[in-house]
Amino acid sequence: MTAPGSGQQPSLARALVVARHGKLWLVPTILCALVALCLTLLYLGGILNPNGNLRDLPIALVNEDKGPPLPGQQQTLGAQVSSSVTAATPAGTVEWRRLSQAQMEDQLASGKIYGALVIPADFTSSVAALTTPQATAQPALTVLTNPGLGSLGSSLASQITQRAAHQASLSIGRQLTTQPSAQGVNATTRVLLGDPITVTTQVGHPLGKHSGLGLTAFYFTLLLVLTGFVGGNIITNGVDAGLGYTDNEIGPWHTRRPTVPISRTQTLLLKMLMTAGITVLTTSLLMIAAIGILGMDASHLPLLWIFSYCASLAVGLGVQAINAAFGGIGQVVSMFVFIALALPSSGATIPLHAVPGFYRFLALFEPMRQLSDGVRAILYFDARADAGLTRGWVMIAIGVALALLFGFAMTLYYDRKGLHRLTARPATTDAED
Repeated sequence: MTAPGSGQQPSLARALVVARHGKLWLVPTILCALVALCLTLLYLGGILNPNGNLRDLPIALVNEDKGPPLPGQQQTLGAQVSSSVTAATPAGTVEWRRLSQAQMEDQLASGKIYGALVIPADFTSSVAALTTPQATAQPALTVLTNPGLGSLGSSLASQITQRAAHQASLSIGRQLTTQPSAQGVNATTRVLLGDPITVTTQVGHPLGKHSGLGLTAFYFTLLLVLTGFVGGNIITNGVDAGLGYTDNEIGPWHTRRPTVPISRTQTLLLKMLMTAGITVLTTSLLMIAAIGILGMDASHLPLLWIFSYCASLAVGLGVQAINAAFGGIGQVVSMFVFIALALPSSGATIPLHAVPGFYRFLALFEPMRQLSDGVRAILYFDARADAGLTRGWVMIAIGVALALLFGFAMTLYYDRKGLHRLTARPATTDAED
């Protein structure tokens, strides 16, 4: 050590020497290990087995078959197909909704079903004609998809529906080959009668070419959450540095401002006001980049901007409240609340009907699901309230209220207990700055 006033710099600690202190390692090691373990379990746990976790995936079953029934039959083939499709599906995996054509179109347009199986009006008569010279075309069932609910969800529904339609075709084929009119037909016709139904797949609710196959709603929502989350933390760090409660370091440059005497409550109010103002800019730039520069398909632009602003603001206010309550580990806590738990429970990539129950429980309140439903309704479903927009608005309002109540309740409690953040530093001279 140098003597005071000698003008020499004190000896500097060496990293290898400091690293020998076990306490220095303890907290970072535990936190990093927990983050790595939890993130792995959360992200991979929701996607590994969508088919095995499938529960009540809503698919429409539209039977427009007018008949009449085949000779000796009590039901039309459309009714038989409807019954066999529902019976052949493993219990609990699919919620087959028997709808009319108009009801099916309405539910596709509001995002309530992932797809549909449509049996046409002339189905029985076209099948019956296969055993006669009057046959002009192979009977067909139509599978409709709904890409607005995500490419994976639409694909799952399409696979299930096509498989069910194929099983129904084989069942009808067994009936046809045993009919007297089918006896004596040539081998080619017998093969046709064995699997008589063709299945065509069509898009039930088309999206624009620049909709990312139904993924733009998810990525747009992710951007709203990230700008709110990252922006909230940037504002927290910037305000703390500006008020003199933390040091400000940029590369080799270091500044230390005089501490401003301010309560925790007033500090949180300042951060929230700045969040509300800066979010106007970030939301506007996000939409300019996504829609104006990249050309993302979007309609109802004023509504989309207002919803996006409120969504990102709710996340930012939540981040400020959590940081104010938890201090140094607040950023980790808010990362789990708004990112780690929210992404796998959003239902935007993997349908909630195809994830374990834990994620369906998280989806009841985690923000990503609520916000993605609202964005999806605006982008894909003509801003219909029943497509998820109403739920999105309600959950945004609840989120803002909770952020304000929790944040200010904690800071008021700390202030009343005299739990001040730091002892104020004396003001520095211009030379020291």
